[in-house]
Amino acid sequence: MNPKLLFWIPALLRMSFILLGAGVFWWLFGLVYGLAVAFLSVFILLFIQLSYLHQLGDWLDDPHSGKLPDGWGSWTNIFSRLYRLRRDDERNQAELTEWLARFRQAMHLLPDGVAIMDDVLFLEWCNPAAERHLGLTLERDKGMRVTNLIRHPDFIDYIILGRYENPLTLSFRDRKLICQIIPFENRRQILVTHDATETQRIEEMRRDFIANASHELRTPLTVIVGFLEIASSEMNLDPDTRMSHLKLMTEQGHRMQRLIEDMLTLSRLESMDYPLRSESVDIAALMEQVVQEARALSGGKHQITSSVNGPNIMGNSEELRSAFGNLASNAVRYTPPGGTVHLAWQMGPNGPQFVATDTGIGIDQKHIARLTERFYRVDKSRSRETQGTGLGLAIVKHVLLRHGGNLTIKSEAGKGSSFIASLPGA
Repeated sequence: MNPKLLFWIPALLRMSFILLGAGVFWWLFGLVYGLAVAFLSVFILLFIQLSYLHQLGDWLDDPHSGKLPDGWGSWTNIFSRLYRLRRDDERNQAELTEWLARFRQAMHLLPDGVAIMDDVLFLEWCNPAAERHLGLTLERDKGMRVTNLIRHPDFIDYIILGRYENPLTLSFRDRKLICQIIPFENRRQILVTHDATETQRIEEMRRDFIANASHELRTPLTVIVGFLEIASSEMNLDPDTRMSHLKLMTEQGHRMQRLIEDMLTLSRLESMDYPLRSESVDIAALMEQVVQEARALSGGKHQITSSVNGPNIMGNSEELRSAFGNLASNAVRYTPPGGTVHLAWQMGPNGPQFVATDTGIGIDQKHIARLTERFYRVDKSRSRETQGTGLGLAIVKHVLLRHGGNLTIKSEAGKGSSFIASLPGA
């Protein structure tokens, strides 16, 4: 039925009943009584309406303070519609609150920084990533101008020029940041920051790797090519010189072969297409191989001891032999003749571990964090003497990562080193 009819029909019926009652009293008791009944009825009806209006006004001042009455007449429909509106409003508010909470959670988890500013660059809100990137604190800096908080000439120029279609690369607080301002709505702007420090570091590592690999390969190739040119231009070399040249070329060829094998090993260890094939590893036999290789490399110049006081484990025996062998060979190479090298398999605080301890030249603390980088050398001239490829510790790190382990290095310059390869207890 039409809502207007639902309102007017009951109202007209009530007025008709009042007039009918007043007419009956007029006919029975006279005009005075009829008017009195009509006036009293209208007064009661007016009082009820005013009472409902008063309750409605109080409820509108604080909709959550109490419950509206069920109402009478047209008020029943009015109150029921208000109940529905309040219920819908509460549901909408709950949904809006939920979506706002999700948005804030997403912004908090976002690795990129997001800062919301008004049209004159006053900070309204920022997420934790923006606080880390730009050194902001929302509670302290809210309402302050961003150009007063980020005092960097390049950023100020970026704001002044207003060429926001291109991002700005900024070196700020020991980070490399890519910043861009995105206008939205009419009076707000978003400052987005992306931390490219790690990307830059990886790119630098890639460039260094290519440069170092090229350098490491170029040196033996130069030697080999040089001797070949001498041999081709001077056909009457004496046998001793010729044998000396062949010996040096063979050594340099083996050096290139070791380098390429280590690079292929690293590539294979990092490949997702080369999953770990786990098996039961005979630790006693593996340690015997590692000790024999270390003694062969030493040639009797060092005192090499070993001990096995731990259980067998599950893993890839060939990869573990490569990792332990690299640690053992490093201990031998960097220990002067007459020094001591001890290789141990033992139980550590969190599980079994291989420990290579030497009385060698040791390592300064500033180098330890970078030792597992490819081709990183503490002393380049010393590394060439020891015939190392510069990839051994990188191979160790990747083997341990594949087995769920980690490498700990304890060393002091001039007092020897301990390399601890820890593996999971299970």
